Amino acid sequence: MENQARIKELAEKHGAENLVVILGGAEAEASGLACETVTNGDPTFAGPLAGVQLGLACYHILEPQIKDEVDEDVYDEQVSMMEMVLDVDEIVDEVSTYREKYSDFA
Repeated sequence: MENQARIKELAEKHGAENLVVILGGAEAEASGLACETVTNGDPTFAGPLAGVQLGLACYHILEPQIKDEVDEDVYDEQVSMMEMVLDVDEIVDEVSTYREKYSDFA
């Protein structure tokens, strides 16, 4: 809930077109839910983004578009172990589905 409030505040202050949300969840379903929340609003209607469609650009750290933007040494140190043990394709498919459906800025 706290993260939702911070994201909403940042979108209001800087404009949704100026924000990109980078997720790092280990499960596809949880990552998809987070992406849906910052694009289409909180589907559980429990948080500050309930009914708030920000349409933010939302990616997972494992997606090639993001991986290519991160310093290779930093990515190797911070993320590469995750990449070896997680179902990257499932996570990317889940996040990209919500991004393509609801994001105004992807």
